Order: sequence, then C-alpha cells, then structure tokens
Amino acid sequence: MKQRLTVGQAVVRFLANQWTERDGVEQRAVAGFLGIFGHGNVAGIGQALLQAQRTGESRLGQSGMPFILARNEQAMVHTAVGYARMRNRLSTMACTASIGPGSTNMLTGAALATVNRLPVLLLPSDVFATRVATPVLQELEDPRSADVSVNDAFRPLSRFFDRVWRPEQLPAALLGAMRVLTDPAECGAVTVCLPQDVQAEGYDYPDELFARRVWHVPRHTPDPLALERAAAVIRGAARPLIVAGGGVIYSEASAALDRFARETGIPVADTQAGKGALNWDHPCAVGGIGATGSPVANRLARHADVVLGVGTRYSDFTTASRSVFQRPDVRFVNLNVTGFDAGKLSALALTGDARAGLSALLPALHGRRFSADYREQVAAWNRRVDDAYRGRGGSGDLPTQAEVIGVVNEACGARDVVVQAAGSLPGDLQRLWRARDPKQYHVEYGYSCMGFEIAGALGIKLADPGREVFALVGDGSYLMMAQEIATAVAEGLKLIVVIVQNHGFASIGGLSEQVGSQRFGTAYRYRNPRSGDYDGPRLPVDLAMNAESLGAAVIRCRGIADLVEGVKTARDAARLTVLHIETGPEPSAPSSEAWWDVPVAEVATLQTTRDAHGGYLAGKRDQRHHLRPGGL
Repeated sequence: MKQRLTVGQAVVRFLANQWTERDGVEQRAVAGFLGIFGHGNVAGIGQALLQAQRTGESRLGQSGMPFILARNEQAMVHTAVGYARMRNRLSTMACTASIGPGSTNMLTGAALATVNRLPVLLLPSDVFATRVATPVLQELEDPRSADVSVNDAFRPLSRFFDRVWRPEQLPAALLGAMRVLTDPAECGAVTVCLPQDVQAEGYDYPDELFARRVWHVPRHTPDPLALERAAAVIRGAARPLIVAGGGVIYSEASAALDRFARETGIPVADTQAGKGALNWDHPCAVGGIGATGSPVANRLARHADVVLGVGTRYSDFTTASRSVFQRPDVRFVNLNVTGFDAGKLSALALTGDARAGLSALLPALHGRRFSADYREQVAAWNRRVDDAYRGRGGSGDLPTQAEVIGVVNEACGARDVVVQAAGSLPGDLQRLWRARDPKQYHVEYGYSCMGFEIAGALGIKLADPGREVFALVGDGSYLMMAQEIATAVAEGLKLIVVIVQNHGFASIGGLSEQVGSQRFGTAYRYRNPRSGDYDGPRLPVDLAMNAESLGAAVIRCRGIADLVEGVKTARDAARLTVLHIETGPEPSAPSSEAWWDVPVAEVATLQTTRDAHGGYLAGKRDQRHHLRPGGL
C-alpha cells in the first residue's frame, strides 16, 4: 500500500515513528520540532506540522509531532543540543527554518552540535528544484554551478548532508539521517535540505516508510587484545591518572567509573563535559583538569606516567594546550566510542562504549591498587573553594563572580542543572562548581558559544521538566541571544536565569591584558571623542528591564544577601524568573596553575605586548607533541 503525501507531510510522519533503544529502554529519536516559518517552509513542513497537530496529540512524550515556535534560528539549534545532551544522545529535536538567512542562521548551531558530538536534525529550506523562476528571492547565484545554494555551507559542519531534489529521494535521505543521528560514534549535526517547491510536492510513499522503526544503540566492548595490552600498561604504572570526559555521562557509566576508581585508587580528573561523572566529594575525585581545572588535578597530571582517558576528545583546554602532561615517558590509554578520539595523543586505543569498556578493563587489572596520597591536596583545595564562595580574597566593593557561583551551587539540589557556555564563567565553574549528579553541570565548552545559555536551558527543561534549571549568563552573552526567554514564557516553562552584569567582556578583557592588548574593545562604554576609544562612561543598558519586556519576572539583587533571597524566591516561583546582579570585573577564582596557548604578537611597539610575548614563549617551552605510542 502507498500513501499520497507531500514531502513535508512524509518527513513529519516518518520522524514521528522513529525510536531509539539502549539497555531495553526505548524513547523517541526525534521528540519534536523547533521552528520559525517563512517562505520556503510555511507551505511544506509548516503545513505538515499543522496537520499533525490537528489530527493527533502534539505534546512532548505523546504521539504525533509536537511543535515549538522559536524566536531565533541559531537559538533553536542550541535548544535541540541541550535536549540531546540531557537525553544522553538518545533523543533529539528537529529544526526547520525558512529559505536564505533563516536557514543560514542555523550554521553556528550546526558547528556547535558537531564539535560537541551531539545529534541534531536540521531541515533548512532551499531554492526551487524546478529552477523555473530562478533567481528566487535570497538565492545565491554561483556562475560555476547551478546546484549550489547557501545551504552548502552546512556541508563541512554536518556529519551527514543531503539535499532532496525529488520526492523519491526522501526515503534514502531520511534513513541516512537517522543512521547518523543514532550512532554515538558518528553523531553531530545532520542536515537534510528541502527545496521549497519539493516540500509541497505530493508523492506516493510506501507504507513501510512510516512503520515504527527502532534504532538499537549497542554497547560495544573494546577488542580483547587491546584490553589486555591496556591492562598491562596500567598495571605497570606508578602514578596513573584518569581523565573523565563527556562520554562517561552519555554512556551512563558513572557507576562503572565509581567502582573502577574505588577499587584501583586511581585519581579521577574531569573535563568540562565530564564534570559530574563522579560526585565532587568522591574519595578519588580531584577536580577539573587543564587550563580551567584545579591545581590538584594539574599537579597530578604533570607527574602522571599513565593517563587513562575515558570519553574525552582531549581539547586544548583539557590538555592545557598539551602542556599539562609533563613526563617525557607519559603514556596514554584512551577509551572512546569514536576511534578518531581514541587514537589521540598517540594513545593505545580502546574503541568502545565507556561503561562496557570500564567494566571489561577492571577485572584485567587483577586487584592492582595505587596510592591515594593526593587526598590531603584535595582537602586543601576544597578549603580554598570555600574561601572563594565567601568572597575572601576579593578586592572590590561589588560581589565577586565566585560568590555568585557559590550562592547558586549551594542553592542547587542534586537534580538541579546549571547551564553556561562562554566568557570567564566556564573557567570559574570548572574550578569551583561542586557537582552532585551526572546531569547537574551543563557547560558547552566545545564551541563555547556566547548566547547558548538560555536557549540550551530551554532544551534541558524540555528534556527533563522535573529539574530546576539555572542559566548563568554574562552580560555579553545575554545581549547576543536572550530571545528564548519569550519562547520559554510562551511554553509555560520555568527557568531561573542569573544575569551576571560586569559591563563588558570580562573573560576577553582579562585575556586581552594577558596578551598585552590592555582590554582594548572589551568594555560596554561610550566612545570617548578625545581618546577615540571606548573609555567613556558606562552605557545605560538595563538588562533587567529587557528581560522583563520579554515576559520574565525580574529580581534586582544589590548584593550577595539579595541574591541568596532572590534564589529562594525564584525556586518557589511558578514562572521564569531572572535574577540580575552586578559583579566586579577582577578574577575571583584561584588559579588553575595551567597554561593556554593564545598567541601574542611577535613584533610590537607596545611594551605591554612585548612583555606578554616573553611570557608566551615561556609557556610554549612546556608544550609536548606526545608522539610516544601508548602501548610501549
């Protein structure tokens, strides 16, 4: 039997019947649509979603295909990313946008999803397949090729890309898209471009295309010989270290890591994506590693002779730009579902699921146990975190950013979530946040995209409505993308947004000083006609009033005591609430004692830049290539 449907209707009906399964638990592979309609998708996907809503249930978790009206195309991809990460990559959302700028606005979101290895389905509208009216509004005319459109910019940003020029091509495109979306080793942004005339074109599709389809997500165990070699390397170590990345959380491997660490005594450092893999007070937890990590983890890393990376892609922040692992003979063993990441740093690669791999590796260590002489260092570090939470060491009249983090952290229940992405907050959070649940800490630090915070928080709330979700956002990020406050208000979804106002880009301001650029162009101030720089009075920007105009309840906090009470009020509230607090711009978290490679101008007339270049060269001396094979 066949069904006469438009391409748009077929897309919606197909996606409504896709499921994933792991460990016997099934869930919707695509839980719903986020979209903004314009010419290109209003008559295709838009009509199909309306029809689905009129003929079936449209709420998340029920039959049919739910739709949420977003306010910004980039933001809706961030929302889908937040949803997918919260669901451990087993469920995501689809994003539909109009032709031209509506679709290309999703490019940044695509990059973020692919960098972070998180599945999202993008359905950008495209030019007319018939080309009868070419050039149509917003069409890119390439004299070298008539089948190139602006959407080809998605190709390098996507793990799967296709364009459906004819209705009969749709089944292959949809099945290819689902294969990648449901593969933890391949997932990222998946883009299927839909020409605007094709979206509305009818075709007789076979019933089998719309049958309930379950995509099984296996737990692959690494090769037995590789496990044997890895166990031999770890058994022979004197000072091993575990680096826990986001793969531990996506694999739901926290219990396996807990057992592995307790039985071996190996200290566990975490990455930004891996924070929460172990509770902060676990006897083997030593905090974040790398440029934004804790000094305890980084000292252990400098002396480690074997590093077991679990579910980490070893970004430059994690390795402190390859300067944190200092022993010339250090060897790496990497357990990762993706062979590409497992092979990094010349490692002995264990390609497989984190939970299955840890469970298989532990018995092969034959009860080998290592010294826990790092625990006093951890206790001393925790006392320093306490001091930072109480503002000890701050030098200004305004509260410090560390104090704000402390208030939010202490107010959070174990199941609550903090969301962040950019500026100085991710560094302070990785050093200071005390995670008590694998899903409590959600910092997007693969792409570190300003504006992710509120949109990502919306996706988290959609994925798990029972959790309180705190979006911590600096003024720079807030000004780039606050529109999804209106989306959350429209959906009746409660978020708690904390705006940290410091009148500019605090993180880049500090980095600018570090590279000798004197905070140039990083302050929100009037331009001074005398100097020509932005060093005039502060701009009269009122972010609290802006948030209120978008439908939020707003609490202005004049200090830490107000913030403490404000958080209590926000937790008790039934609606989205914004807390606004001004902080000082000075650094407030203790140093990580690690380096980050940010090049400094090699030639300069400014003395500040010349001085900074000398410091940069000193840091470069500690960089390592890590070419020694991990199994030798």
